[in-house]
Amino acid sequence: MRLLKDNSLTLVLLLLFAGSIVGQWLAGWHVAIEDAARHGAVAPSLLFYTISPEFLSSVFENWESEFLQMSAYVVLTAILIQRGSAESKDPDSPPRDADLAVQAMKPGAPAILRKGRLARALYARSLGIVLFILFLLSFLMHWTQSAKAAAQEAAEHGEAALSTIAYLGDPQLWFESFQNWQSEFLSTAVLVVLSIFLRQRESPESKAVAAPHAHTGAE
Repeated sequence: MRLLKDNSLTLVLLLLFAGSIVGQWLAGWHVAIEDAARHGAVAPSLLFYTISPEFLSSVFENWESEFLQMSAYVVLTAILIQRGSAESKDPDSPPRDADLAVQAMKPGAPAILRKGRLARALYARSLGIVLFILFLLSFLMHWTQSAKAAAQEAAEHGEAALSTIAYLGDPQLWFESFQNWQSEFLSTAVLVVLSIFLRQRESPESKAVAAPHAHTGAE
């Protein structure tokens, strides 16, 4: 029970993710069946749809925008300020991570901080780096799978298909990306601003309920 309690946030989020992607998978399969029926084609099996470019492209199209938003947010909140927001560091406080070589000697500090200047520099930026790598991998999968889907659609209409490289310049790819990116950045900006005035009791993403509006950062 202690294990479940200590990891409950991650477990619930993963369960919500699993339910959502299964819902997308099954709903998308039925859409593909209906589309095949309209065109007098053979309906795809569930297995075939699972590995199809249409499904994989839609999955990674969404993951791409999420990882972009998170990587940008992690890096920007390290540099920029929004006074009064629970999502911002306090502009009047001293740097939290100064003198990492000294802080590495503190009890319980991660051992990697004692491996030298390069190791400290990489570890100090590792969250943003890994999130950005996940964005790049997701974009790569979105791009290549969308290119395959476009090639299949072109073949069905007797048209010449673009190569994967050429598809990188296709407006459809960037339409799919930008329609997700804009929503991620908008929702993040809304959260930053709303957290100045609104509260969520006991949430680390909110200031204390009785905290002044001008207070910056979660307590």
